[in-house]
Amino acid sequence: MLFTITGKHIDVTEAMKHHAEEKTSKLPRYYGSINQIEVIIDGGRGGKVSVEVIARAEHGKVFVCSEVGEDAYGCMDVTVHKLEGQLRRAKGKERDNKHAGPGPGPAEMT
Repeated sequence: MLFTITGKHIDVTEAMKHHAEEKTSKLPRYYGSINQIEVIIDGGRGGKVSVEVIARAEHGKVFVCSEVGEDAYGCMDVTVHKLEGQLRRAKGKERDNKHAGPGPGPAEMT
């Protein structure tokens, strides 16, 4: 899995990078076909920090979440939690559609 972290108007420390990588490394548990995760931390909002996490999966599926707050670490935690919910719902929809039972055939319609 490819992991990238980018900082806009903020210096990304090793502790931030480690925290983001640790949190996002659990995402493939919820949706197995994730192959790339990108974290963007923007510190140029008048003292506020914006964190955006983009998870790219196979077949061109992209999942995006963002959060704005005072603390970069807290924003990362909230963003990853939101993304876990998105991935869980997407996986549930795939499973529900995949295992749909057969409907009535043309002979059974009468």
